[in-house]
Amino acid sequence: MIQLQNITKSFGTLQVLKGIDLQIGKGEVVSIVGPSGAGKTTLLQIMGTLDTPDTGSVFLDGIDVTRLKDKELARFRNQRLGFVFQFHQLLPEFTALENVCIPALIAGTSTKQATEHAKELLDYLNLSERANHKPAELSGGEKQRIAVARALINNPAIILADEPSGSLDSKNKEELHQLFFDLRDKFGQTFVIVTHDEALSQITDRTIHIKDGMIENVIGANEADEVNKAEDVDDNTAPSA
Repeated sequence: MIQLQNITKSFGTLQVLKGIDLQIGKGEVVSIVGPSGAGKTTLLQIMGTLDTPDTGSVFLDGIDVTRLKDKELARFRNQRLGFVFQFHQLLPEFTALENVCIPALIAGTSTKQATEHAKELLDYLNLSERANHKPAELSGGEKQRIAVARALINNPAIILADEPSGSLDSKNKEELHQLFFDLRDKFGQTFVIVTHDEALSQITDRTIHIKDGMIENVIGANEADEVNKAEDVDDNTAPSA
């Protein structure tokens, strides 16, 4: 589904990514973690075709997107990828329903079809009653779920999320995290999530640890459980000061 080969990226003299090789399978929910400045967001932007690598190849759904021309790339991004950001990025002058429809209208879907699909998504996300409200009239959790609906409107194969729960309270965080897994189970999409949230990273199928522009290690969900248990044992057996 996603294959990165020898991805490097520099900004001026600063090399942010240093030869990243990574494969992510269809239907996986994968988190990317690491300290600030490690290259997490840059990597996600390259996966999402929002930026280009200096070297290397990016295969998404079997297509080397680094070889696509601008118009082809824009069409691919619109139809195959969905994005969720830390701050919802909803357009304030449009209603929730209209915001969800925008990517579909850009793709050439008729207004009737786009509206019908957007209403189905809002109903699935328990937001039907908020369809005609503008962003200023919505709670933080509602805005982020509207953003998720917008990401889903074109039935993309891959959803890329950058700190999606970073601005939410604990309750809304838990609901959003569970939503990602519910959507994966229902629609079979692949989720790649950059996060600092340990609770989220511990429940994803795999956690990619990045440090200084390189993949430090990759931990599966079961391995993360074992690490946590070992840490608990160490804490319980450590002598008191």
